[in-house]
Amino acid sequence: MQRGLYSACSAMLVQATYLDVVANNLANVNTVGFRKRIPVSQSFPDLLMDRIEKVSEDGETKMMTVQPFQMNFKGKAPIGTLSFANIMTQTYMPSFHGALNVTDNRLDVALRGEGFFTLQNADGETFYSRQGSFQVDGTGNIVTGDGMRLMAGGAPANIGESTNFLFNSEGYIVADGEAVAQLDIITFEEPTYLRQVGSSALLAATPQSGNPVAVANPLVVPGALEKSNVNVVEEMARMVEIQRAYEAASKALMANDETAGKMISSYSK
Repeated sequence: MQRGLYSACSAMLVQATYLDVVANNLANVNTVGFRKRIPVSQSFPDLLMDRIEKVSEDGETKMMTVQPFQMNFKGKAPIGTLSFANIMTQTYMPSFHGALNVTDNRLDVALRGEGFFTLQNADGETFYSRQGSFQVDGTGNIVTGDGMRLMAGGAPANIGESTNFLFNSEGYIVADGEAVAQLDIITFEEPTYLRQVGSSALLAATPQSGNPVAVANPLVVPGALEKSNVNVVEEMARMVEIQRAYEAASKALMANDETAGKMISSYSK
């Protein structure tokens, strides 16, 4: 077994996954409220390789081809360890927010610090996002561009027939001079484990992210939108690093393959 082949192949797989993460970040550089992802790799533990020995018909121990589910083994003989270098275990979502874009639109709202808006789709499924660009549908519900309802006070935010409404700095929806409800601004124990839905800024809770917890004193900026926290220059530099690492692993794989080919040729002679 060629250790080099497995190690090089493992490195290529990791770099290919890294490239997918960076490409997704770059694709969402202009997505409002998008939080970039940083790939995290971990050293894979060494694996102990064993040679399985089978008792032959004449009673001697020989290296023989073992059929599946055949139980007359003599035992295992350790022949060494094999390390698969590293693997990508998860993606980390940094908590720093993007720059503010002041729009002066009363249906735009941004968050500073921790927290996510709570959204609900037509099927009653709950999602979370920092994308604060909203509009009002025909029934008075405040919704996203995709029709997801903004949640406030545990129910869909609704302003009825009011035409004079706004968000205030404490996260309340004020309609005709009266506070209708406070936005459900939620955070998590481990927000980095929130699952990204599709390639957008929409997030879904997971068992690893923990239970949602209401932010006690949310910092809300009315009339503004939070830009993506993706740094284009940083992501492009990371992409170049990934491509070079992939090429190096590819060359190592070809070198190991050549060496194995030469060894087989010399042995056959």
